Amino acid sequence: MTTANWQQVKDYQEIIFERADKVAKITMNRPKKLNAFTPVTIQEMIEAFAICRDDSSIGVIILTGAGDKAFSSGGDQTVRGNGGYVGPDHIARLNVLDL
Repeated sequence: MTTANWQQVKDYQEIIFERADKVAKITMNRPKKLNAFTPVTIQEMIEAFAICRDDSSIGVIILTGAGDKAFSSGGDQTVRGNGGYVGPDHIARLNVLDL
């Protein structure tokens, strides 16, 4: 069995975006929070998926979570406000629907 030679596509704060040949891998990288997503996580994933969509040489996308306890526990409740999840712009929204 051969191992994929993963290369970083772009540096992000809350995800890892890598590629090996025709396969892209997007990893939610918040294992201490069980990969609970924030507005930053969602925005980074939207951008990474758009890059994959626009690159016709990518045939497969793997979506995974870092660590060994959870793929994702959902939205990070520590950043949830009355209208949704509050990001660095201080605006509450449910931007997971955009993803």
